[in-house]
Amino acid sequence: MTDLFTPSSQVLAQQIVEKLERGAYQDAEQAAAEARGHYPDHAELARLHGIALLQLQRPDDAATALEEAFRLAPQSVEVQCNLGSAWLACGKADDAIEHLRAALRQSPGHPAVLLTLGNALMAAARFQHARESYAMATHGAPAHPGLRLNLAAAEFELGNVDQATVHTDEALNLHPRFDAAYALRGRIQQTQGNAAEASKSWQLAESLEPRNPQYPFAVGQALEDDGQLAAAAEAYERSLRLNPDDGRALSQLLFLRRRLVDWHDLDELSQRAQAAVASGAGTISPFTMLAEDIDPALQLRCAQDYAAAVEKQMAPLRKQLAFAHAKPAPDNPIRIGFVADGFNDHATGLLVVAMFEALAGYDDLDLHLFATTRDDGGPIRRRLAAATTMHDVSALNHGQVAQRIHDTGVEILVDLNGYSGRDNADLFALRPAPVQVNWLAYAGSMGAPWMDYLVADKVIVPDDLRETVSEKLVRLPRCYQPNDNTREVAQPPSRAECGLPEQGTVFACFNNSYKINPAAFARLMLVLQQVPDSVLWLLSGKDGADDRLRAAAKAAGIAPERLVFLPRLPHADYLSRYVNADLFLDTLPYNAHTTASDALWAGCPVLTCTGRTFAGRVATSLLQQLGLPELACEDEEAFIAMATQLGNDRDALRLLRQHLSQQRTQGSLFDMQGFAGDFRRTVQAMSARYRIGRKPVDLDM
Repeated sequence: MTDLFTPSSQVLAQQIVEKLERGAYQDAEQAAAEARGHYPDHAELARLHGIALLQLQRPDDAATALEEAFRLAPQSVEVQCNLGSAWLACGKADDAIEHLRAALRQSPGHPAVLLTLGNALMAAARFQHARESYAMATHGAPAHPGLRLNLAAAEFELGNVDQATVHTDEALNLHPRFDAAYALRGRIQQTQGNAAEASKSWQLAESLEPRNPQYPFAVGQALEDDGQLAAAAEAYERSLRLNPDDGRALSQLLFLRRRLVDWHDLDELSQRAQAAVASGAGTISPFTMLAEDIDPALQLRCAQDYAAAVEKQMAPLRKQLAFAHAKPAPDNPIRIGFVADGFNDHATGLLVVAMFEALAGYDDLDLHLFATTRDDGGPIRRRLAAATTMHDVSALNHGQVAQRIHDTGVEILVDLNGYSGRDNADLFALRPAPVQVNWLAYAGSMGAPWMDYLVADKVIVPDDLRETVSEKLVRLPRCYQPNDNTREVAQPPSRAECGLPEQGTVFACFNNSYKINPAAFARLMLVLQQVPDSVLWLLSGKDGADDRLRAAAKAAGIAPERLVFLPRLPHADYLSRYVNADLFLDTLPYNAHTTASDALWAGCPVLTCTGRTFAGRVATSLLQQLGLPELACEDEEAFIAMATQLGNDRDALRLLRQHLSQQRTQGSLFDMQGFAGDFRRTVQAMSARYRIGRKPVDLDM
């Protein structure tokens, strides 16, 4: 009810508009609510109230206000578009599409309606129709930069990168300071593998809109891809300052701190990440948490919440693709696909190449590899391509890769990345194959509804850890990790050429730097203290990591020169360095995996400590398969004692090397024909259950 002292509805509406324009959304919402009390049948006030509520991230309340505005002014294009946007924010893309198409029938060709309809179609993953809607809108508003950019985004989702680039450039010609256009340019450049240029584009976006936390986060990702780790960490810090609750930025910053051996606020970051997992935030990287000293139940919780977020995000595209899977004829070979970013001179390629060569001898298996990275021209890629059907899908987006896999008729699809490397979660959430398997690179359960099986073994996932795996568990009768038993060890250099002392024990730890946490490093320093004239040989890190480790050694009472650093080398040359190492000292909570098998293959014994999680039990599995269970210690004290004893006993170290020399040819760890046979039986069991209509179950092979 109004009185003589109440401003007119037009005056109140103008006051609300002014508040919205200067970003005072809370004030605008309060003013709109009060104004509607005076003028309950005023459509424009209801519309402005809905806009304010949308800006305050209250989509349900916004939809209620805009539905009332629509009742009062059903012909208003502004109300129709705002209501469509509100329903879209509520997750009702299909309702928004239906509503906006009705609005378009009332106002054919109206660019605002076409723009909003395009947004709804994008949210529903109907990218082709969205492109058409945006393209039609540009005819009515040719100078609208946002329309051009949305058209570019639709082309990008359709995989038309060149056309997306053209429309992005058009948007920037219309609006040279358009931050979102620089952001999309960065996405395009990163997709093309041009991380350096992508980082520049994202930095331009950040400079134009420094309050948007997504921009520094994307800058960090591009810089990290470009190998600029310290600069990437600074970018993640900027993102986190803008949005302290962003689990993605927190995850990446925590992981980079570990990679850079920059421990100054590590405990605080780790506790924040753990608290975010415990609260169900769903945005903490499961791979990052593998390096945190937490129990396996919390790791599973992290993976499940992260998977739930991916599942929700990919649901519209999965609905559009709607893959149906026809069961193969009983006598058809089993078509099995493997997806990875490592089908090159990479840890994954080095592990699996000999296994694929052995599997190629079986007529009942049809092997297909889907490589998400470009061909590096190296010998591993050539060997893999010779043993299998290789599909280079590096230029395709997730939807296109899923379509390729489905069109290939893959029955069993194996994710060799999981949440590591180029995360394949978005791809596998689209369900391109009827049976999907988690194996090898990601050391843990993915907690994902789209993953049917996890391949492991009884050491890595014993019975008492079964409840920490969400997939059906397949345990191989040997160590779950294959190895290339043809890899060459180059002619080794002398100790002096490696910068090592001629006398004294050389301990090696060539694990990635993110696995060497303060507690693990302290254990290594205790060993050096008790083994006179010993040195510790480590992989050289980036951006001052070596100096930080030397400083940490000095603080622990160890002369910094007792740390020796190995530069990155070609694989055969790297393997040759193990000849000069007496004992490999492992880390917790994240063990050596490929690195442990490298050391054992090259004849260097590995001492490990068995952890609580999958990631901390791999080296133990390798050692048990090799017949050296005594080198897997039960706790830290036993590890330090054993390392000290062996470091002071040259005869024991020589005996271990002799054993490794025999096991290299006689033991089962490097028997890839035997491994291939076990893996084939596993695949046959999965296929048989699928073909007769039975659900996946746990399998001990």
